[in-house]
Amino acid sequence: MSKANLLERRSVVSALLEGRKDAVVVGGLGASTYDIAAAGDHDRNFYLWGAMGGAVMIGLGVALAQPKLPVVVITGDGEMLMGMGSLATVGLQQPKNLSIIVLDNEVYGETGGQASHTGTSTDLVGVAKACGITDARAIATMGEIEAFAKTMQDTSKGPRFASIKIDAANLERVLASRDGTFIVNRIRGALGFGPI
Repeated sequence: MSKANLLERRSVVSALLEGRKDAVVVGGLGASTYDIAAAGDHDRNFYLWGAMGGAVMIGLGVALAQPKLPVVVITGDGEMLMGMGSLATVGLQQPKNLSIIVLDNEVYGETGGQASHTGTSTDLVGVAKACGITDARAIATMGEIEAFAKTMQDTSKGPRFASIKIDAANLERVLASRDGTFIVNRIRGALGFGPI
């Protein structure tokens, strides 16, 4: 894909979350968390700070614990590369309510913009399929994003995986709370549980 045709990350995340309803959304390390917060803070947003490689596993845990709720993981290519083994566990567990979205700008944005493996030899969609996630696809247009967003509400046909090539713009950080206890207790409360 031509670098000129890459999608703008904040528009992508806003479109994905526009009709989120009661979905739990887990944000990966760094920019994906800023993008989720920019789309609108929500009691069911679970922001990760410094947990590189953990977003999919946290999303999987929530999906298994709350099988009637849609669970959406939005992370970056660097974070997904760090936690690639999590796709094998998702493939084994087959949670029907889990959607995984990788915002792929082909760089490690949080550490200085070094090229990531997805710009050369690593095909994350191929990895997801090889791990048993049969609904794995590359998305390249806003129309495809809007269609995929509708499927995220379906808790009977997952897991699903999407890799979306985005631009590598360094956008202003939109910071949600960085207080881990607050974030955990807020989402627990939104799901009907008491504080820890």
